[in-house]
Amino acid sequence: MEVLDNKERGAQAVVRTRDWFERVVLGLNLCPYAHQPFKANSIRFSVFYEGEAQSLLEKLECEVELLVSSSPGTLETTLIVLPEGFDDFYFYLSIVDMVDGWLASSGWEGRFQVASFHPEYQFQGAALSDRGNLTNRSPHPMLHLLREASLTAIVDSGADTASVPERNIARVNDLLDTEVEDLFPHVCPKPL
Repeated sequence: MEVLDNKERGAQAVVRTRDWFERVVLGLNLCPYAHQPFKANSIRFSVFYEGEAQSLLEKLECEVELLVSSSPGTLETTLIVLPEGFDDFYFYLSIVDMVDGWLASSGWEGRFQVASFHPEYQFQGAALSDRGNLTNRSPHPMLHLLREASLTAIVDSGADTASVPERNIARVNDLLDTEVEDLFPHVCPKPL
């Protein structure tokens, strides 16, 4: 069995994440606002391994500073992929809470927010097998750093952002079983 180092494993995690992003997020149009930044190559895919010399909060600080020092046209958003150490969904949720707290205590609240994605994502009140969970199920746990100014600009342009979650759930509920298997091979258990 071949043993891969963090750099090689990270590269594989990014390939899987980009494939999911292209086929699911863009392909199913789950985020209609992601097409332009993706075409402009202004979405950063970054990897963090638990146990590295750098802590997750140090990694977040570096990624936020990179976003701050870059124009949105150059770097709009960052997906931090967490391929190891965050498999337990409830532990991961505690990390998301910690990140939200860190953004607030570091003065970034109102400028950045985090969206969460996980292979076992489960919306509160939904069954684990509910297909609606697929809208936030990614091949690896990840933290999506978003610029709030960009989100505000989308809303101010008149975009109907409020209907996106319901539309996305309807979209994944309409998928054939074979489409779910093809688009979400990383999901276990399989949704109904």
